[in-house]
Amino acid sequence: MGFPRKIELLAPARNRDVAIAAINCGADAVYIGATNFGARSAAGNSVEDITAVVEYARRFDAKVYVTVNTVIYDDEIKQVESLVRDLYNIGVDALIVQDMSLLRMDIPPIPLHASTQCDIRTVEKAKFLESVGFSQLVLARELSLGEISSISSSIDIPVEVFVHGALCVCYSGRCTLSCATKSRSANRGECAQLCRISYDLVDGSGKLLLPQKHLLSLRDMNQSENIAALIKAGASSFKIEGRLKDADYVCNVVAAYRRAIDDVIAASNGELERSSHGTSALSFSPSLGKSFNRGFTQYFLNNRRPQSLKMASFLTPKSMGECIGKVKSVRGNRVVIDSKVQVHNGDGISYFNSEGRYDGFRANSVNGAEITALSQSPITLKPGDVVYRTFDKDFNDMVSMPSRRTLAIDFALRIVDGEVVLHACDERGIEADIPVGSASCAEKDQADAQMRVLTKTGNTIFSPRNISTLKDCFIPSSLLTAARRLAIEAVEAAHKNVRNAEVRRTENRDARYPSDSLVFSDNVANRLAERFYREHGVLNIEPAAELRSDFAPGTRLMTTRYCLRRELGCCIRDGRGEALVEPLTLRHDGMPALRLHFDCRNCEMHVILGE
Repeated sequence: MGFPRKIELLAPARNRDVAIAAINCGADAVYIGATNFGARSAAGNSVEDITAVVEYARRFDAKVYVTVNTVIYDDEIKQVESLVRDLYNIGVDALIVQDMSLLRMDIPPIPLHASTQCDIRTVEKAKFLESVGFSQLVLARELSLGEISSISSSIDIPVEVFVHGALCVCYSGRCTLSCATKSRSANRGECAQLCRISYDLVDGSGKLLLPQKHLLSLRDMNQSENIAALIKAGASSFKIEGRLKDADYVCNVVAAYRRAIDDVIAASNGELERSSHGTSALSFSPSLGKSFNRGFTQYFLNNRRPQSLKMASFLTPKSMGECIGKVKSVRGNRVVIDSKVQVHNGDGISYFNSEGRYDGFRANSVNGAEITALSQSPITLKPGDVVYRTFDKDFNDMVSMPSRRTLAIDFALRIVDGEVVLHACDERGIEADIPVGSASCAEKDQADAQMRVLTKTGNTIFSPRNISTLKDCFIPSSLLTAARRLAIEAVEAAHKNVRNAEVRRTENRDARYPSDSLVFSDNVANRLAERFYREHGVLNIEPAAELRSDFAPGTRLMTTRYCLRRELGCCIRDGRGEALVEPLTLRHDGMPALRLHFDCRNCEMHVILGE
């Protein structure tokens, strides 16, 4: 039997505080944006703050990955090189990137992870990225278990998959809808979220099929029940989406997936192990339904062409929360609900009003089943309406309480050459021996007194596990206390000297890219990226969308595995549902029309810029 396979739970971090909270709740790694060049322009962090995260994470052997995953312009190359040098010098474990220019920049040998923006859906592309030096591949969210297995079995580097959070409707990295219509590039961290707005769906005859529905707005991914299957398929890193989320969201989701992953590891008979150390003491019991979600979907994981599972949330792009019951009666701003769930003062309640629009209010006071709403507008509920709780104040108060992560440490008192020595060894395998003093015989059993001293690890990150005493030996408590403190300090100091930093894998200059042509959605925006691709066999390269001055009607702006026809129950391949007069078009005031083309052979939908 070889070494256990390491399994990583990877959490998003908006800032330093969220990163540390995620680590405390059980994350094995965090990913965080730097000052710029991250795909969330509103989630930048200073090098000083990232340094603090690195230092904290390292105590548990947790990793810190920094996102430098925007497309890069020629005049920014020097700035990126300087940033990367700073990140390397503070000990960042890897960069998550999409622009291949980083493989031609003058930067230190920091490991590179291929971002989901690299659109990794095929074995050929995965093998190429492995061959040019990437250390980890973030696969496209749309892949099935079979596709993940095919890719992971063809390469020798870890595969990372998204397991929870918001879904882009387009293949990541290939969406130019925002760039073409709003001059805001998703690949530059400035997505206008146009997939979340409402559209009219119009058929080829001009008939309005659906008015003002969020037809491209997907539900949130939730693979918490599929961790074992994903591990079996070869995934080793499990990524939570949400670099704009607050600490409460991140902590709850991390804690839920920590439990799910630990259950699989515990049942693996030693074949799997965590990639970091420590145990988290939580102030709450995690519940995924209590954090922001648009309703959940497992997307395409179990079926390349699912027929019955709904993926979109047509009615609202906002959080659906948890269904808590139905309305019994309404009188003014007082609502009585039929529910087995206890609502509390301050809870957020939502519903769909009589016009089908999403609405809600804050519970100002609660008396049994009667809720008095804090709302400036009339409550438009009626008996029988379904109500949801989008904010559980009591739960969020518990999540907001700090969680603590500790390392197990063993203490053993020994006599060596007539001297008492305190031996310490933590769960990371770091050891230290501290002289205590000369051994002297005791008239009474000293075990309890020694235990009391050695179990007091105080505000350190250590939690006592196994303690071996010398019951027949008297040791003054002051000497033993000092030895315990010195042992902990020695273990921490020793750990700082044992880190073996990874370096970037060697690039195979003879590797050939799977295609000899690249289009504008392949995001080549600078001379170094162009040079990289040409050196690997690409002949024809269109400049990135961001370098275009305009977009002609008929330009494909999105390619999606999500199919609106299938979502409506009108899949052509299966001959289901009513016939629809094509072309179907999405319309929204202030935007160009978006024509839909259905590539049924490949089970994909294209969103095309209309006239």
